[in-house]
Amino acid sequence: MNKLFSIGFWSWVARFILRNRTWILIVIAAITVLLALQWKNMRFTYTEANLLPDDHPINLEYDQFLSHFGEEGNLIVMGVKDSTIFTPEKFKAWNQLSKDIGKFNEVELTLSIGNLQKLEKKLDTTGFELVPFIKDSIFTDANLAEYKDELFNKMPFYDGLIYSPDKQSIRSAIYLKKDIVNTPARKDFVIKDLIPLIKKFEKETGVEVHTSGMPYIRTLNSQNIIDEIGLFIGAALFVTSLIFFFFFRSWRATFISMCTVIIGVMWAFGFLGLMHYEITVLTALIPPLIIVIGIPNCIFLINKYQQEIKLHGNQAKSLQRVIAKVGNATLMTNLTTASGFATFILVKSELLSEFGIVASINIVAIFLLSLLIIPITYSYMAVPKYKHLKHLNKTWINSFVNWIERMVKERRITIYIAAVLLLCSSIIGIYNIKISGSLIEDMPKNTGFFDDIRFFEKEYEGIMPLEIMVDTKKKKGVMSLSTLKRIDELQDHIKEIPEFAKPLSVVELVKYSKQAYYNGNPEYYQLPNSQERTFILSYAKSSNTNTNLLNSYVDSTGQFARITTFMKDTEPDRFKRIEEDLNTEIAKVFPVERYNVSVTGKALVFQKGTHYLVNNLILSLSLAIFLIALFMAWMFRSFKMILISLIPNLLPLIITAGVMGFVGVPIKPSTILVFSIAFGISVDDTIHFLAKYRQELIANNWKIKKSVFAALRETAVSMFYTSIVLFFGFSVFTISSFGGTVALGALVSITLLFAMLSNLVLLPTLLLSLERSIANKQTMKKPAIEILTNDKEDE
Repeated sequence: MNKLFSIGFWSWVARFILRNRTWILIVIAAITVLLALQWKNMRFTYTEANLLPDDHPINLEYDQFLSHFGEEGNLIVMGVKDSTIFTPEKFKAWNQLSKDIGKFNEVELTLSIGNLQKLEKKLDTTGFELVPFIKDSIFTDANLAEYKDELFNKMPFYDGLIYSPDKQSIRSAIYLKKDIVNTPARKDFVIKDLIPLIKKFEKETGVEVHTSGMPYIRTLNSQNIIDEIGLFIGAALFVTSLIFFFFFRSWRATFISMCTVIIGVMWAFGFLGLMHYEITVLTALIPPLIIVIGIPNCIFLINKYQQEIKLHGNQAKSLQRVIAKVGNATLMTNLTTASGFATFILVKSELLSEFGIVASINIVAIFLLSLLIIPITYSYMAVPKYKHLKHLNKTWINSFVNWIERMVKERRITIYIAAVLLLCSSIIGIYNIKISGSLIEDMPKNTGFFDDIRFFEKEYEGIMPLEIMVDTKKKKGVMSLSTLKRIDELQDHIKEIPEFAKPLSVVELVKYSKQAYYNGNPEYYQLPNSQERTFILSYAKSSNTNTNLLNSYVDSTGQFARITTFMKDTEPDRFKRIEEDLNTEIAKVFPVERYNVSVTGKALVFQKGTHYLVNNLILSLSLAIFLIALFMAWMFRSFKMILISLIPNLLPLIITAGVMGFVGVPIKPSTILVFSIAFGISVDDTIHFLAKYRQELIANNWKIKKSVFAALRETAVSMFYTSIVLFFGFSVFTISSFGGTVALGALVSITLLFAMLSNLVLLPTLLLSLERSIANKQTMKKPAIEILTNDKEDE
């Protein structure tokens, strides 16, 4: 009954498509236009990917920090390491650069040697005043030498802020307005205003400027993502069309397939705009993914059409059979692929959830487009000529199939030994896999801004912000001497950690106030004692308001203090030890009954996000396996066949994980995707093979060997074609400048190649070895849905 329903349904679908072909094309064109109109709603990401759920404790702490102090990542730094910068002409140009940058509306303030403020005692009163550090309008070698000496040796307040700890380089700080940091205005300022000014300065002076800071890094990183979308789409179209033409030797078939996937890409962008999702480093992969996944659909449909034409030459009958026979199998394989992507929806990460939603929707969409466009387009064309069908008789592909058949028939023990050896060695490799929580590891290594990150890590101990928020539990509690001493004690501990830069807080301004009180003597750069506290702290508070530099380090109520440091790119294991050490010190310095202290910042959030995703990797992959097993159970209604089908698809995943361990590819957000994606795609071959195998079992009166080899000969060619397309299609991602995208492309390609061999060699071998336990009608019950039908049933 199910079988008759399946045959009848797909025959009806075929008749409906071919009878209403003009209207269907009009509907497709209308949907394409409507989705194209949604492109205007596409948004490119202006923030780092937050991998944690919104209600995760780490995110809640970070949100609390932002509510008190606003956006943290608003600092851009420009650094130079050139002794000639203190010559009159270049020093003047360096100061003018900061002045020009400070004139833009997007800039809150700039801090450079030219506009530094120095805290001094007033001559006529007991108060302090802020005076310009640079007093001369004309620069000479002599006065610049004096300024350099005073800055490096008598102004410790600016140590690590304006000059490097080793006093070999200087930098300027650009504080953007916080309300534009996560908007397109930031991008326009960096790309159109800041970079041209810096390049002009470099050209005029010959001094190399290193520029960094989270707003700058994020802008150029996002721009690289945008630039690579077009590159990926072009490369994917070129590679897949080249391989497609090599297989079919038909410009017409290649052109039809390319048009189909291009419409799929247009729909992908349309869905992104319709859902108002940001284009991130992950969602940017969806359009080329649609090309890579859509081409195998075209291969199955066109190959079957040409086989039917070769068999009887009747075009109408051939097109109806293509839809009725291949449509069902292609639907099942696309659903399993979509399931692999859809599992990311259940991971409580907005980044992955959006990726899973859009990818799974577009995979189903490209199936529908292929099923509709290809048969309809061919219905308007002449019957393919003999030259279009010659590829069906290629001797080299027949030689490949014969080799597979010989291996399965004569080398069964060798296959098992090879599989066990690969499994054992892969398990060893898995134990060597490391977890990466680096915020910059996946960034393009061959770019100038990545070199600049390394420059600031070397000169200033880091660029990734780490924040510590101290809640004193009472208003104006920050400015009490006991609290300042505790903050200072924690800062001393932070300075001893080599991965951290010198921390910055209100304590530094208080120390500077005391130094100023003692006539600028750097030996008094320290916190005041109880006798000095009253008047020095009052002036410090006044100075804090006037300088507009540290006003964001104490909130408006005076209850919350902020300690900012910057960290180097740090290995996760080392970061974990640092975090434990820091929390231990915090617990010792700040009694919990008087203070609430939290460690936060983008660097910490990203580290925690990576670990969160790793912990959810098993869940995501398990869900993919479970969903696909349900598909198999629904289609074949055989528990034993589910187990047999999972083995050749799980082995490639284990091998890939082992390869990652041996070659040093860490687990990170990009590589986590590999396993669910590859499993969802690789199981397609299993479905095709087992569907044909069951059909052959019925035709050959449940004779296992005959059925296995008949199924192998029938499906090996299409499995080989699609696997090669997928292998080279995913290999396109290796041209990316993003390390994570390169790893994703390479690992999925390798996994799919292993999966093809596993399904062509190991799966038939398992069926032959277990023929006694599965060679009966009870094991292979009638499926819930008939995937393939015999040709005779259509006669």
